[in-house]
Amino acid sequence: MDEPNSERGRDPEGMAAVRGVRGAITVMPDPMDLEPATAELLDLMLASNDVAPGDVAAAIFTLDEDLMGLNPAAAARAHGWTDVPLLMVREHGGDARVGRCLRVLLLVNTTRAQSQIRHVYLRDAAGLRPDLPLTR
Repeated sequence: MDEPNSERGRDPEGMAAVRGVRGAITVMPDPMDLEPATAELLDLMLASNDVAPGDVAAAIFTLDEDLMGLNPAAAARAHGWTDVPLLMVREHGGDARVGRCLRVLLLVNTTRAQSQIRHVYLRDAAGLRPDLPLTR
């Protein structure tokens, strides 16, 4: 086992696997806020897990009722995610504690163990997972 990899929380076998990375951010209903909020969330999710857009197998975005009509997949494409398969779906029920919430599940190819994945919750969405270190 390579010592630097073990310090970084890599899988002990060094094998890449698909891991889920969760993230959320609150967005103003103004369409002008969607693109920078989406970019901020995606950039921090990638940086926090030492991956690049090329490591992303797929991204699934969900929006609650307050944000219907906005398209985070289009915002991600405008941010350069042109080769990543993207899907946007509407939340049906679920956790309604935080309004105007954009959620994303990234499926990333990484050698990190699942326990070393860093999930990211920003703005008011940080209240959804106060137990996680990457909330602000």
